[in-house]
This record gives sequence, C-alpha cells and structure tokens, in this order.
Amino acid sequence: MQGFEATEYQARVAGLQAAMAAEGLDALLLTTEADVRYLTGFLTRFWESPSRAWFLVLPASGKPIAVIPSIGAALMATTWIDDIRTWRAPDLEDDGISLLTACLDEVLGGETGRVGLPAGHESNMRMPLQDFWSLQAARPNRAFVGDGNIVRAARSVKSAAEIEKIRHACAVAGRAFGRFGEILRPGTTKAELFRGYQRLALEEGADFVPYIATGNGEWGYGDIIAPADSSEIRAGEVVMLDTGVIVDGYFADFDRNFSFGRLPRQEVRDGFARLVEATEAGFAAAKPGARACDLFSAMDQVVTGGKNSADSGRFGHGLGMQLTEWPSLIPAETAELKPGMVLTLEPSIETNADGALLVHEENIVITETGAAWLTPRSGPEITLVNPD
Repeated sequence: MQGFEATEYQARVAGLQAAMAAEGLDALLLTTEADVRYLTGFLTRFWESPSRAWFLVLPASGKPIAVIPSIGAALMATTWIDDIRTWRAPDLEDDGISLLTACLDEVLGGETGRVGLPAGHESNMRMPLQDFWSLQAARPNRAFVGDGNIVRAARSVKSAAEIEKIRHACAVAGRAFGRFGEILRPGTTKAELFRGYQRLALEEGADFVPYIATGNGEWGYGDIIAPADSSEIRAGEVVMLDTGVIVDGYFADFDRNFSFGRLPRQEVRDGFARLVEATEAGFAAAKPGARACDLFSAMDQVVTGGKNSADSGRFGHGLGMQLTEWPSLIPAETAELKPGMVLTLEPSIETNADGALLVHEENIVITETGAAWLTPRSGPEITLVNPD
C-alpha cells in the first residue's frame, strides 16, 4: 500500500511523547520535510519551493497539530491529522508566526513551557532565522531548546513497514541497474547515462530519482559527486553510477561499477574486489550493540590495513526518508546499532598515486541477530556490458 496505516503514526507519536517526558519537554516543534512527514504522512514535492515555512507541533499528549500554509490544507486533510491551522502564505509581515505562537500557547496552557527542536548533527531548522527570533521574542518566558536528539533517534530505527518500503526501492534500483547494457554503449556521454538510468528507474517503478552521480576513468574516478557533462565514456574504463531512487517516500542509495567493451585494467579490478570484501566485513560487524565506528574499522582494515587514510570522509550512513541520515560510519561515531536501523556500507579505495578512487555501496538493515542485505548484491567482479 502507499503510505502507512494510522497505527504506524500513532506508534511513532507515542514513542516520541514518552521520550519528550524523559527529556522534560512540553512540546516539539518540527519544521523539515522528513520530520513533518514522519509524524503525518504528508508527502509532496512542494517542499522544493523555499518560499513557505511549514510547522508541526507535537503536544505532550494527543495528536500533532499542523500549522501550515493554506495551499497545503487539502493534502494535509487526507492524512490522519485533523487539527490543521492555516494562513495565507507567503506573508511578508507575519508568515505564520502569530498563528504558531497561539498554537503553542494553547498546547502549553500559557506563555511559558519548554519546546524542543531537533538540534544535533544532521538536523536543521527550515524557517527564516528572523522568524524564529520573532517566535522567541513573542514569548520571552518560553524556552526553545534542543530536543535531546529524540527525533533523530526515533527516525533511525525503522518499523517493519518502513524497511519493506526501502527494500522495495532497492529492488527497483537494482532492476534498473540490471538493464545498464541498454544505456552504456560506444559514444555514450555521462549526460546520456544520467538520463538513461533515470528513465530505466522510472520504468521499473521509481517515483522519481532525485540523486544521481557518476565517475569514470582508466584507473577509477577523481570525483564522485559531479553533475553530468558531455564527455564520452570510453571502452575499458570503469564507470560508476550512484543513485538515490525514491519509492513511496523512501530511498534506496547504492552504486554499481561497470565497463563496456572490455574490462578495466587488473589493478582496478583488484581494487574493486577489495571493496566488495570490505562491505562483507562491514556486514559481518553489523549487529545489535556494535557501534557505527566498529563498521568503519572493519571496512577500513580491508581497504587500508587499518590506517584510516581514505579521503571520502565516511564509509556509510543511515538511510530512510532522506538519502543520508544519522549515523555516519566514521571513526568518531560511537552510536550503538539497534534492530531496525538501515545503513549503507560505502567504502572507497585509491587505485594509484594520483588519487583515483573506486567506491562501492550496499544497503543493509540491522536485525535482532545481525544484519540482512537490502540491495541485490554485487559480485567481486566489475560488470562488463556490451563486450567487444
């Protein structure tokens, strides 16, 4: 089914309200697309427009309250939310702040109280800073504080229904990768590869493909986040395509490495095989109670011999409603893994002294006893399409 049953959102709200009580919070104020959707099911691409702010207030008990531009009222009314308060936006004088203030007064029973907002790593506040200052100034005795990372923690552990959506997105992206030979041929440019893969993903069931990146070269690639250009991909080069495919609001995020005509040089093939071995080491380390840094260390041991010398910054991250979520798989991240966490394993390796890179990425979920693969796994060989 599209979306979730109301019981899914009720469970999320109950979990957050228990965490709010433990943190001494009287309400939560949420402003970002993913946080609002997490508690409401409000799914729209209208968030691409930055000219309107959207607010969701979660009281200490009861259902969330939507304080939103009037243009979103009809769609919000199709969700399980029934208290929807609107203003005509954008309003240059008062863009929903007086309405939000009145809502908080009602929820908190006066002009005081502690209102939590996500404030830790990988969070942001989606409203103009001057409007936030106005919100504070309107009630100087009200405390706006960090939420103690309770929203981040709640979203990091996926329900069974969420995991199935991510698994389905991975299957869609995998089927599109399985048709790569249709779009990688002599004379293919990177721009054509981008457009071709997006078309294949849509044909296989993706709702849209908001993220796509590629790199190619004889020894690997020097850039893994660049947009497409008109340069041609040559036979015998390795070409990597990394995709973020969305199905029903949830991402798959993984890449695949290909060649056409003939396989790349042996050093590149050996490097790729080590990356696959590294993901297997990360998978073996992934279990409840392990730390995010343990997965990094397991993969780094294969890639660099434990030197922690890779330049990509991290070897994976959380995954869900956003392409990248907390936690990052880095040496300093000691977050404990829990059943239901969905992660990417994304090691990289240098193939020559000039800094050419290879990357390889898979998606996994932490289970009660270990981990399970969500992506259709790559073998240790770079995939050759349309051989000479």
